[in-house]
Amino acid sequence: MQDHRYSNFAEFYPFYLSEHTHPTCRKLHFVGTWLVVAIVIGAIASGTLWWLLAAPLAGYGFAWIGHYFFEHNRPATFKYPLYSFIGDWVMWKDLMIGREKFNTRGK
Repeated sequence: MQDHRYSNFAEFYPFYLSEHTHPTCRKLHFVGTWLVVAIVIGAIASGTLWWLLAAPLAGYGFAWIGHYFFEHNRPATFKYPLYSFIGDWVMWKDLMIGREKFNTRGK
């Protein structure tokens, strides 16, 4: 695999999406990101900020299960941590508004 460096997020995002083609992987990312949102809101609302420690476990845990068991690839987080973090939120938003689909197979 060629070592490619992306100069900006717009250049990276198509690669990110190509690493997330399995519907179950996308669904696990989506659920994990929603859990992060719920944990952050719950921690702030309850004043129990130590719950914030669970947010990365929820987000990355669901995502990595999707990659290892369904996508069968190595998460881009290990090579492109910032762009991958942004990519997860953009994909989450794109899935919510219908710009991206959960099932990309057969496109």
